[in-house]
Amino acid sequence: MYDLVIIGSGPAGLSAAVYAKRAGLNMIIIEKNPVSGGQIIDTYEVDNYLGIPGVNGFDLGMKFREHADKLGAEFVDGTVTGIECIDKGSDDKAPVYKVKTDNGEYETHTVIIASGAHHSKLGVPGEEEYIGKGVSYCATCDGAFYRDKVTAVNGGGDVAVEDAIFLARFSKKVYLIHRRDELRATKILQDELFGLDNVEVIWDSVVKEIKGEDKVTHLKVENVKSKEMSDVNVDGIFIAIGIHPSTDLFADIVECDEGGYIIAGEDGKTSAPGIFVAGDSRKKRLRQIVTAVADGANAVTSVQDFLVGKEK
Repeated sequence: MYDLVIIGSGPAGLSAAVYAKRAGLNMIIIEKNPVSGGQIIDTYEVDNYLGIPGVNGFDLGMKFREHADKLGAEFVDGTVTGIECIDKGSDDKAPVYKVKTDNGEYETHTVIIASGAHHSKLGVPGEEEYIGKGVSYCATCDGAFYRDKVTAVNGGGDVAVEDAIFLARFSKKVYLIHRRDELRATKILQDELFGLDNVEVIWDSVVKEIKGEDKVTHLKVENVKSKEMSDVNVDGIFIAIGIHPSTDLFADIVECDEGGYIIAGEDGKTSAPGIFVAGDSRKKRLRQIVTAVADGANAVTSVQDFLVGKEK
């Protein structure tokens, strides 16, 4: 029986592990991937994490993991398949949850869901190969690396248009590639976009392939109406066709919004007593490494408050 089970070892989960070990909680952290760190391990360079400018994303993820290891955090390999409440507890007794994985089951009084989110991908040749080498899913994370360079954004919604506007501050030229002849973004964003001299919209088009050598050099783009293929020379492409929280398994036990994000405030408290959420799975405005780390600390503080005075 554990005090706490943490699901996921990205920045939020690892931060939670550090704070949980320092609090003396009996805990484990479950990770399905062979390497901890979450999405940041695929980031070539992180330049917005306080105090460590220009750090390689993989190296930063490893530093987070090393910190948790140094404190004696116990890691378990496995893919979580569900959470079951086997004892609801009471005002003075902690509940008991069974966390099920493909590698065993674990009973615990509290759970922190730090399963993160995943970006929708184009699924075209070159995309996986050039992640971190010109392919990015976060303009606010990586945009500054493309100062005075040529970039492209794929998408037509609010996020894509916001990314193009943001990149226009740094980039010499920004292409916005959209499969339709009109954008889905709100009018105020469109007005701002169309007022920028260094942004060009490529209508009715889709990216068919991402090409490069050591890094991205150009895109193969197809016009969906004429079927004509063309090359668009770019230094990087930002894919903004959607992000989805990895929360499908938990929708029947905690309240989620229409997008699947778990509803909780900064304290991480979900609708289920004893279950907390941290990181990109949580409904919030900003999803960055720094907010994920803060979520992990806040969630553990809430776990401690929850367990105080309860019989275990």
